[in-house]
Amino acid sequence: MIGKRWRLALIIAGSALVVYVIIGVILAGINQPPIPAQNGPIILRGGNVRGGSHTISTHAWTLSYDRGEFSNDGTIGTLDGVHDGVIYKKGKPYVEIDARHVALNTETLDFTAVGKVHIQMLHDPFQRSFDTDYVTWTNDAKLLDMIHTSYLHVGGETLKISTISVDFTKNEVHLGRIDGSVRIP
Repeated sequence: MIGKRWRLALIIAGSALVVYVIIGVILAGINQPPIPAQNGPIILRGGNVRGGSHTISTHAWTLSYDRGEFSNDGTIGTLDGVHDGVIYKKGKPYVEIDARHVALNTETLDFTAVGKVHIQMLHDPFQRSFDTDYVTWTNDAKLLDMIHTSYLHVGGETLKISTISVDFTKNEVHLGRIDGSVRIP
């Protein structure tokens, strides 16, 4: 009789252990956080970051684009086919910018435009514009730098300038070495 009691006790203990393991496995899957997204970039095609179609807007500038790609946290991004971009001076549109490619930081509001870059002065009676291949905007200093050769267009005349720096705060324009002559009103 003692053998049958031990066998019954072992069967009950084994059954309890199996039930305990099954319940543990079931409970282990409850309230689990979702699997995190892949660490790849966020690609924007036909979408928008803020505002209307394909536009990112800040208090310092607005850039419309054809294609955009941002880091997962949205702080670093690249935009292709930038058009109708505007840099603001004291809250008002000051220059318009078009560029083939722009790399930007949405925290510091700095950006670098490369490729074919065209800058048009807005509300300018002389319709001055610049063409270059590299532009940097430093938002804290309110400084627009064209450190590669740039071309200033006034009316039908063009002036080649080695570097240009526009200080929005001091309302100053610094020109590097100038090649050619032009009548600037």
